[in-house]
Amino acid sequence: MSDAVTTGDNKYQQRQWDPDERPTMPGGPSFPKHSNPRRLAYFLLGTLVTLTGGLGNALVTVNLVNLQGSLAAFSAETNWLPAAYVMTNASMNLLLVKFRQQFGLRAFTEFFLVLYALVTFAHLFVNDLGSAIAVRAAHGMVGAALSTLGLYYTLQAFKKETRLKGIVISTGVSQLPQPIAYIFSTSLLQLAEWRGLYVFELGLTLVTLGGVLWLKLPPGDRFKAFRPTDFVTFALFAPGIALLSAALTFGRVLWWTEQPWVGVALAISIVLILAAIAVEHNRRNPLLQTRWISTWSIARMLLAMMLVRVVLSEQSVGAVGFMRLVGLNNDELTALFTVVLLATIAGIVVSAITINPAHLLGPQVVALLIMAVGAWIDSHATNVTRPAQMYVSQGMIAFGGTLFLGPLLVSLLGQVLANPANLISFSVLFGLTQNLGALIGSSLLGTFQVVREKFHSSVLADQLSALDPLVAARIAQGGAAYGRALADPAARTRQGVSVLAQAATREANILAYNDVFLLIAAIAATLALLIFARALFGVWTKHRAAQAGEPPAAPPAPMPRPTDSPVATPSGDRRADERDASEPATT
Repeated sequence: MSDAVTTGDNKYQQRQWDPDERPTMPGGPSFPKHSNPRRLAYFLLGTLVTLTGGLGNALVTVNLVNLQGSLAAFSAETNWLPAAYVMTNASMNLLLVKFRQQFGLRAFTEFFLVLYALVTFAHLFVNDLGSAIAVRAAHGMVGAALSTLGLYYTLQAFKKETRLKGIVISTGVSQLPQPIAYIFSTSLLQLAEWRGLYVFELGLTLVTLGGVLWLKLPPGDRFKAFRPTDFVTFALFAPGIALLSAALTFGRVLWWTEQPWVGVALAISIVLILAAIAVEHNRRNPLLQTRWISTWSIARMLLAMMLVRVVLSEQSVGAVGFMRLVGLNNDELTALFTVVLLATIAGIVVSAITINPAHLLGPQVVALLIMAVGAWIDSHATNVTRPAQMYVSQGMIAFGGTLFLGPLLVSLLGQVLANPANLISFSVLFGLTQNLGALIGSSLLGTFQVVREKFHSSVLADQLSALDPLVAARIAQGGAAYGRALADPAARTRQGVSVLAQAATREANILAYNDVFLLIAAIAATLALLIFARALFGVWTKHRAAQAGEPPAAPPAPMPRPTDSPVATPSGDRRADERDASEPATT
């Protein structure tokens, strides 16, 4: 790397980079040559940073039931913890990308890690729900920062020709926190109840902070990025996303039509988000490239990412909810999520080995079909189904989910590298599809399960008649268990009826969960069919073009070769094409 010739002390003066060292993204690090031990250190630290960004929230999410007593909160109130994380995480990328570009990676890294450590440490001395929500909100901001930082560190470990594999691996590692949390979080609770979770989270943050201070990222270019209108957009978009997250979280918990504030929050969120989009659409240099987002190819890929997050909710809503129904807790799910963890790692390895920018649709179709088959296997669950019967199906869903996300993310990054002005839009939309997609999946599938349970309960109740000898025998059998405590035959009969009603409700819930699994299988299969049809259409178009003697159409989102990665070239001064329409031109 060689420094640019500057005229005066200008921290925004761009450097002249060697082609092999040039930053791929504006605001990203450069890529100098590293020794193999240093590459390994970057890879390990990138993995640690990525896990730190997601593990804290996963530890809380998988232990909401256990945290109710520790925080003296009702079951519905503890849902504010994951909601607060999504509220801040989903919208922070609007500002974080420009923060990195203007203030540099070092300030970006150290500020947010120190903030997170201080908030987590302070929470150890406060035992209430409000402080826990504040920690989750702070973690949401830091999680948005660390996901990008982990990717930057991981990419330093790969040479230019294999850098796409680093993108796939970093994306896959971000899927590991949830199964890891199920495996060992119970031990942390046994050590110090809820403080065990936060002490571990604090320790992990401090280790990560020490790591990034010890091994810094190579420098990149800095330039003036923020515009006054950016904060107008954020002031509209952030509360809109927060209200939407609250409505999606509590609509299923408190039920959509029972609490008026859920509908009010949903309506206001739509108004705020649309207002933010309207502001961006009319800006000369917007944060969100609305015209790029509204193109068919980008909208299609974003919808696919959203639907896959819905499919992956099968684990947290479907499988875990089913296991909770039959009386199991986190201790008894350790083996199941060990299988899920191993399957996810296998998906990362296979995806990294097979990634090919010229063939990104094939792995997506195969991954979706694997997930569809896994969900279909789960749809045959009964009241004797236990984790051992779900090893194969849940492993398939975890493997398929990791195999799918890598190629799809590479497709989107191809669009960003071709035009770095889309970087902020990409960062925001990727965060939205991951966070809101998971939230929508939980809300949609949970609501569907409740509706189907009511349907199956009504059907089963119609079939239970005291005149049926089998039903009468079950009532008598259920009442006989209370023979020593109840001498009155009528009281025993009432208890027998109650036991039978409980069994019917349990069976209705099991049938409802089977319907959820079938719905997930149908979504995955339909999405696979659509992607396969698009691939066939592309082949047919090229064939027709070849027959007509015309050059074949370019692929919709080609991934630039690592040796030809373009980069933005903003200057230190504001240029006319980078100003908002509201700002006066200067000479």
